[in-house]
Amino acid sequence: MIPHSKSSTPRAPLHFLGLACAIGVSTIYFNQPLLVEMGRTYNASAGHVMVVASATQIGYALGMLLFVPLGDLLERRALMKRMFAAVIVALLLVAVAPTLAWLIAGSVLLGLVASVTHIVLPIAPELVPHKQRGRAIGTVMMGLLLGVLLARTFSGWVSHIPQLFVYAPSFFPKGAFWVTDSWRYVFFIAALGNAVFLLFLGRVMPRLPPSQDLCYADAMRSLWTLVRTQPLLRESSLISALVFAAFSCFWTTLAFMLSSHYGLGAGVAGSFGIVGAAGAMVAPVAGKLADKRGTRWVLTAAIALLALSYLVLWAGVAFSLPLTLHIAALVVGVIVLDVGMQMTQISNQTRIFGLDASARSRLNTVYMTSFFAGGAVGSALATMVWDRWQWNGVCILALALIALTGLCHAFGTRTRETFNPDSRSDHALETVLEA
Repeated sequence: MIPHSKSSTPRAPLHFLGLACAIGVSTIYFNQPLLVEMGRTYNASAGHVMVVASATQIGYALGMLLFVPLGDLLERRALMKRMFAAVIVALLLVAVAPTLAWLIAGSVLLGLVASVTHIVLPIAPELVPHKQRGRAIGTVMMGLLLGVLLARTFSGWVSHIPQLFVYAPSFFPKGAFWVTDSWRYVFFIAALGNAVFLLFLGRVMPRLPPSQDLCYADAMRSLWTLVRTQPLLRESSLISALVFAAFSCFWTTLAFMLSSHYGLGAGVAGSFGIVGAAGAMVAPVAGKLADKRGTRWVLTAAIALLALSYLVLWAGVAFSLPLTLHIAALVVGVIVLDVGMQMTQISNQTRIFGLDASARSRLNTVYMTSFFAGGAVGSALATMVWDRWQWNGVCILALALIALTGLCHAFGTRTRETFNPDSRSDHALETVLEA
């Protein structure tokens, strides 16, 4: 272990770390409200263009697995700079994608490097005195949550920018590149924003030496050891994968449902991201309930809320409600869905962080890799189901995934819960919130 004195650690503004998390995580959610417009660009069916959402989540899961352990092994400021530079390149590749295959490949790359978010998160408690860890993590987590919630809203409304002509060098066909698709501006503007952020990163962030003298191969092997020896980690990871798969069913197909039923565009679909802000309000309450009633109780309530949310989300189409009532049902359903999602995250990560305080980063790597792999599978399944059964099929699929979650929970670990006293004050804040 490399010695590291907190008292001598240079400080960086916590809000800057929160901004870094917001910028990093937002990039994987830009495409969801834009899928209908992307389909028009490439003359692709809903089933084909929805692969873009799955590709981004697959890339993010792989990035969690392959890159995040480097945060324990390398100097983190330099690592962050390299990865944010790679994010800029990936955003530009997506923005100029001439074919759907190019777009899918760029989306995988974008997901891979956007995992820099989970290199930033563990830095927060290292930059403050020990007694302020909870506040530090809470500040950074708020930035991450805002990035998740506002990314869809940003992309939905920025895509309404008027179409412009952009001249490009002669190696493009006919000497010019026509940006006739307004969704591309989302990724151009995001690349510009990341470039501005990168300029400040080197000045604001201190140098952060690695926390362990460990080679990459040993770090990767230790992940398998944790999976093999910790049954509660396996259970929590499976539950998180199933829940995020169900959650992704909604966001992957929402834009298509609004477009096919009401002719509504990306801006309206993206605006539902703001509605999900209610989930942030439940985080501290769920944390207190986990302390008082136990994480199994919170997880049971979360699964019930998730099932209820999809019944509400299904009601508008199932009962052919008028537009106003259907939108109201969607708003209520999204709020309940997000609350259930956040309660699941809090209870699951409270459990795994109590397993081994010295291995929290690696425990989180295993957990979040499973989480986003589940999201990718959910998006892929929703794509196939939408092609054949539309919104009715999507809601039935999500309810089936939630039912599987309930079975895993009902027959899961029932050992007495114990928490490291050093982590009780901030365990709820350590939850990584992905919507």
